[in-house]
Amino acid sequence: MEKNKSIDHQLRATWQAVAKLYNERAAKHNSTMAMAFVLLNIDYENGTSSTALGPQMGMEPTSLSRILKAMEEKGVIVRAKNPDDGRGVIIKLTNFGKEMRKVSKESVIIFNDKIREHISESELNAFFKVTSTINRLITEKEIYTD
Repeated sequence: MEKNKSIDHQLRATWQAVAKLYNERAAKHNSTMAMAFVLLNIDYENGTSSTALGPQMGMEPTSLSRILKAMEEKGVIVRAKNPDDGRGVIIKLTNFGKEMRKVSKESVIIFNDKIREHISESELNAFFKVTSTINRLITEKEIYTD
């Protein structure tokens, strides 16, 4: 099969290009795409439980721990005791973190708006249908049946 006709190659190449774009943008703010993604997944007002954050983002606990440590060192988040469970931790945005979250959100909006300028609504609907089907087939373990 030709590389450019392989579905997985197109997905991987496109995601790598998007990740590079976002990382270049984040670097201008002394951040990374992963940090920006975490910022966007933390509840703006109340924070988010650290145990809920990883699964919500599809991230392994060790990777998330490293990112949270770096974010804490940069002063964008703080860890607070979970008032509902004294053993748990809530990740909260600092004022600086809220500013950085806005920057991250604006970057995502700009990206989406620019793509929508070049791709029709029906093409986007087809794209979302295709990616949804791929995710469902993977989740339901229908790709490899052995």
